[in-house]
Amino acid sequence: MTLFPKRFCRAAAIVACCGLLAACGNKKPPATSGQVVAHVGDQVVTTQELDSELRLANIPPDKQKDPAIIKQVLGDLVVRKYLLQQALAAKLDQEPGVLIDLLRAREKVLESAFLARAVSSKAPGKAEIDKYVASNPTKFANRKIYNVEQLAFPVTSATQSFVEANKNANSLDEIDQKLTASGIPHGRQMGSLSSTDIPPDFYNSIEAKKNDDVFFVRSGSNAVFFKVKGAESRPLDGEQAANAARQLMRAEALKAEASLATYTANLEAKYEGVYANIMKETEPLPK
Repeated sequence: MTLFPKRFCRAAAIVACCGLLAACGNKKPPATSGQVVAHVGDQVVTTQELDSELRLANIPPDKQKDPAIIKQVLGDLVVRKYLLQQALAAKLDQEPGVLIDLLRAREKVLESAFLARAVSSKAPGKAEIDKYVASNPTKFANRKIYNVEQLAFPVTSATQSFVEANKNANSLDEIDQKLTASGIPHGRQMGSLSSTDIPPDFYNSIEAKKNDDVFFVRSGSNAVFFKVKGAESRPLDGEQAANAARQLMRAEALKAEASLATYTANLEAKYEGVYANIMKETEPLPK
């Protein structure tokens, strides 16, 4: 039996996958389940695909039969199928860069599906939900909605130093002036913040605030400086609390599964060349 280096095997596997994707691209795709609702050349749109598009677009169930919404969603799906047909005819699916993107998209979909299945298999029961609600009063019984005045701008390599230098600022006016002087595009407006969305320690800091305190948070890719102008008590209880708890517990479970997967993957990974030195520090197991 002939043995090949691991690097050769991995490269061969990628080439084989790319070849498989390219071969599939030249054939008419297999029929999917569901009634056919549209034809676009040799492509079809099924009810199952349409239902999936409505779900991914977060269309409420009671609106999914609305003719105007169906017209928009189905129209967009038909355009996508048309462009897919044109791309396949142009053999774009055989270009190396496109093949890598297709492989990545497949991996991302399967990654999400695996994590979602792992979390669904451990769905909490009523007792666990009740315990979660009782253990997180700031998200439920003591929930508050804060009215805030905020300054927001994207965090980039150019603005990160500004964030670090101004985290202890005492005035939104001061920050606004500095942002303007630095030529950093930003927006200033009123907004709201729910205690459901912040950690208990941060909640306690806001509750203990002084009138002139300015707070800082990261919101996605944005930096946000804000000042609390007022608060309103809006407790969650009953079925409303249970539904919110399920969503929060699912998000936390997904994060935990992803962290465990990251740790396990790093244990199993074998890096080559200079990448072995770059990646030699393994993150500790998340608690």
